Amino acid sequence: MKKIFVLVSFLIVAAACSTETSLKKDTTANANKAMESKSTAASEAEITAKEKAGWDAIKKKDFDALGKLLTSDFIDVEDDGAYDKAGSIASLKDFDLTDIAYSDWKMLTIDKDAVILTYNLTVKATNKGQAVPLGPYHAAAAYVNRDGQWLGIYYQQTLAKTAPPPPPPAGSPAKAATSSAAKIADAGPDATANEKLVWDALKSKNYDAFAAFLAPDSVEVEADGVYNKAGSVKGVSSGDFSKAELSEWKPVKFDNDASLVTYMVKLPGMKPDQERHSTIWVNRNGKWLALFHQGTPVATPEPKK
Repeated sequence: MKKIFVLVSFLIVAAACSTETSLKKDTTANANKAMESKSTAASEAEITAKEKAGWDAIKKKDFDALGKLLTSDFIDVEDDGAYDKAGSIASLKDFDLTDIAYSDWKMLTIDKDAVILTYNLTVKATNKGQAVPLGPYHAAAAYVNRDGQWLGIYYQQTLAKTAPPPPPPAGSPAKAATSSAAKIADAGPDATANEKLVWDALKSKNYDAFAAFLAPDSVEVEADGVYNKAGSVKGVSSGDFSKAELSEWKPVKFDNDASLVTYMVKLPGMKPDQERHSTIWVNRNGKWLALFHQGTPVATPEPKK
């Protein structure tokens, strides 16, 4: 009987030790995961510092340092074009920046490996010897986590000014289309295809469908301001987009759950009638939604002397 009691006691102790060891392993594993997650997360302060470092490199004309802050598939959207990494850096060779001021920094999380930073800036600079408008400019910069390092993958700026009203709708005021015939297909991982669906909704005045494509926390940056989802829906509901022409599509994949597409929009009746648009699409619980959008009017070429 005593032997049995000793054996049972031994088994209980052994089981307790095994459970304790298992708990320690689980706790350690969870702690490691938490540390790993924490180490890859980016703070607004960190991303803001990286963005300022990029501008410092431009000011110093240290283009090697600038290049190290950007991904190989970086895209830069300006009023005179959309540039890849090499083209963007080359375009800065004749850009002389003497002073820069920032304000209104805000960071929006795209997913665990991507963020978008918005801010305003004013500059004192010349390009090819000609003075650059002081601004302010509405700027946006997206950063992605590539192998544990946060790098810039997208930049766009828009000169702030009061935008002209959208072209008036033909005939009676537009109403949101709600019939089953006006339904639009669901968005997917193809950002270009998604953006075309958005414009199909706008052209058919299906503003309910347009709103459904936007994430609840969506942000839109235009020359005349920065808008939330409600502001975006209100802004398009008074325009006529039926004759919009879309071209020059350039997609950039951030990761498996986020992509950007930039393209040209021509809107007859607008002045200027061309704008460069960019949209970031994100996968939220299996549904693809537009999280960020920015429009930049195309610069009017200066008359030849």
